[in-house]
Amino acid sequence: MIDETQQPAAQPEPGKVNTTPTHVRLWVRDVLISVAASFMIITFLYQPVRVEGTSMQPQLRDQDRLFINKFVYRFGSISRGDIVVFHYPRDPEKSYIKRVIALPGDSLRLDEGRVYVNGQRIDEEYVPRPYRDVRSMPEMVIPQGEYFVMGDHRSISSDSRDFGPVDRNLIYGKAAFVYWPADDLGVVH
Repeated sequence: MIDETQQPAAQPEPGKVNTTPTHVRLWVRDVLISVAASFMIITFLYQPVRVEGTSMQPQLRDQDRLFINKFVYRFGSISRGDIVVFHYPRDPEKSYIKRVIALPGDSLRLDEGRVYVNGQRIDEEYVPRPYRDVRSMPEMVIPQGEYFVMGDHRSISSDSRDFGPVDRNLIYGKAAFVYWPADDLGVVH
């Protein structure tokens, strides 16, 4: 006997294929791949960070958002002039962003705000006149495995002049690209 209350299975319209389960599976797969790729990129390659403070003005301003490259120093070396992100030596829970001024083995001297590395005065066009200061430091040799870092806004920056050279193990990224605010969009120099 046939039960007339049961409806026959809906048939797709002619020319159309019922792919709803396939679309859901593909969508879930794409989301999972995107999440995994994002996790890998943020964990190993690039990490978004926010600048807090004005010690790197005019290059980086308070509340700028940027990507740091976490991979570049795994196989490459840190260069003078790089803007690096590191764990603050006195409190590793905090991160700082500064410019590398002197490398391991370099001799460094500050004379009324002018920087001398290995006896040569460094031309620092990234430090505008209003941001300079007149602090001096006697000559020192940067220890192996350490880097002397300074903020570009010298008159207000807490940097290696205050807490000393930064150990290589504390440096975990290089500033790469500002993505917010949009008017500052671009590569960090």
